[in-house]
Amino acid sequence: MTELCHSPAAGNWPSWVGPDLVAGRTLSFAELKTAGDWIFWLETRPEEQGRSVIVGRRPDGILVDLTPSERSVGTRVHEYGGGAWDVRLNNGKPEVVFSDRKTGGLWVSNGAGCLRVLYGQCVPERRYADLTWDPGENGVFCVRETHGIGIPVAALVHVDLTGTERVFAEGADFYAAPRPSPDGAFLAWFSWQNPEMPWTVTTLNVASLDRSSLTLGLATDLSGDEKCSIIEPRWAEDGTLYATSDACGRWSPLRFIREGDSWTGCFLPPVDAEIGLPHWVFGQRTLLPLAHGELLALGIRQGRNCVLYFSEGQWRDVSMGAPVNVPEPLTNGDFAWINAAEDAAPALAVGDMRGACEYFRSSISFPDGVTQDDLSKPEPLSFPTADGKEAHALFYPPASSSFSLAEDEKPPLVVMAHGGPTGRANPSFAFKIQWWTSRGFAVLDVNYRGSTGFGRQYRQALDLQWGIADVEDCLAGVRAVIERKLVDPDRCVIRGSSAGGLTVLAALAHSDLFAAGASLYGVTDLRALAEETHKFEARYLDGLIGRYPEDEAVYLERSPITHAAKINVPVLFLHGGADKVVPLSQAEAMSTKLEQSELHVYPEEGHGFRDRNAVEDALVRELNFYQRVFEQK
Repeated sequence: MTELCHSPAAGNWPSWVGPDLVAGRTLSFAELKTAGDWIFWLETRPEEQGRSVIVGRRPDGILVDLTPSERSVGTRVHEYGGGAWDVRLNNGKPEVVFSDRKTGGLWVSNGAGCLRVLYGQCVPERRYADLTWDPGENGVFCVRETHGIGIPVAALVHVDLTGTERVFAEGADFYAAPRPSPDGAFLAWFSWQNPEMPWTVTTLNVASLDRSSLTLGLATDLSGDEKCSIIEPRWAEDGTLYATSDACGRWSPLRFIREGDSWTGCFLPPVDAEIGLPHWVFGQRTLLPLAHGELLALGIRQGRNCVLYFSEGQWRDVSMGAPVNVPEPLTNGDFAWINAAEDAAPALAVGDMRGACEYFRSSISFPDGVTQDDLSKPEPLSFPTADGKEAHALFYPPASSSFSLAEDEKPPLVVMAHGGPTGRANPSFAFKIQWWTSRGFAVLDVNYRGSTGFGRQYRQALDLQWGIADVEDCLAGVRAVIERKLVDPDRCVIRGSSAGGLTVLAALAHSDLFAAGASLYGVTDLRALAEETHKFEARYLDGLIGRYPEDEAVYLERSPITHAAKINVPVLFLHGGADKVVPLSQAEAMSTKLEQSELHVYPEEGHGFRDRNAVEDALVRELNFYQRVFEQK
């Protein structure tokens, strides 16, 4: 047994989680897909300057890169991207269609050195996302966003293999998920209009598709009479269409069956989990139709992921690890998924619904000697907050196999306010948590009102209350862990990125619980955000704050920059110089109004840091900042 050392003080423990481990060697996996017994995924490699590549696992287990080294798969549609590729088997060999992050346009690669441009290399103002191969092998369906003068214009398009582009639908502010039926006879998609967001009100459409002329028939609106978020259309092989809707109070699966020229939809029996994710990025999947009306789904129950199986009219939990999206099928009866457990690095897995599982690629290998005692696991907390409401959080205690708290010592606390604000604190293993807990900090990751995974009512509790309800919940969470004597009340700090940055600064202005705070590319001036942000979020604030400029007084009152004089603790600002979502000017204006502030700019970074050097520097800079603050107390 390792003998524990009771020094140094918590917050200064030597850690196995170095900045190079977090930023330099950790692969990122996303958007796993299958075709036959091939497995494909998007892999981002920090050691290649953050390049994203499509990797395939052949049926014999050999891994191969399917996109060339000079290309990086990605898209900036809606700025957040996603869904920048699709793959199919052509005579048993994979064929990938993808958007290149740097050059734009659509490209096709067969993974064997053959690369050709499909469309748009010389049309840089056009961006493409949510790519889906046409089952008729005529080309690819996708969402197109055209930039130029004025507001970007969205459309649903088809690009054939000769590079001819055909517009199928336009006029809505936003489109997503063009999904052809397996026989190519129908196309489903969803759309929405400002000022709605895809998690508030959307429209689900289906239309017949003429294969010979590649034209759509009259679209049928499947959304129903109640305004709701209905997203993620996905077809079963027998032509049944599924989607997930929150009309019943939380995202739940719907089944649509065609009868002649009409479609009849009904909810599946209720289940004690939310099945659906807010559409911040393209390519998310939480539903998998199986044969005979069965279904596999990714659910969220009290903030934690679970896998659910629907058969013979009933739901049951199945043991399939901790997927980030619904597992995808292989022809041998197994499934593949990206596993994101609470106590292990993300990995790619193959297994079945009985619990058998094999991991064949990990995002990183832990250093020798690291044990489970070095990993902090989340403890779900619920606590009362303002007006008799209840909020939720994940609490992570310090963790080390070599160091422990001294007698009567309480650890410093890092409070995390997630972005979105329609996001959530995710219990999956993350170095952003272990970076702190391995050094003797405790972490409180707050699922404040407005977070995903607790149903529509909880999500809507932030409507017109952003900057109030989220702040109340963060403060209530801190008071709860202090009352339970889990942390040192004199060494609490709060950090948040993007929308979470606003929560951080508001919490600092309206309480004395924190010794310091850090805002990473965070919002400081809501009026400026309403005037400057990109199209996808241009009207997001209508629901969170009010209409602008009609409710300018509310925008002014909720903006942290208005209350800068109330912040009397040190604040660290970290921001990208190329941020198009929350411009650098927001951090610059706020930092100049504070007596104790530090601003560091990463000139080439956008909204979120990708470059290895930037990620490493941000981690070390923030840690040193807190340690200096504690030394001065």
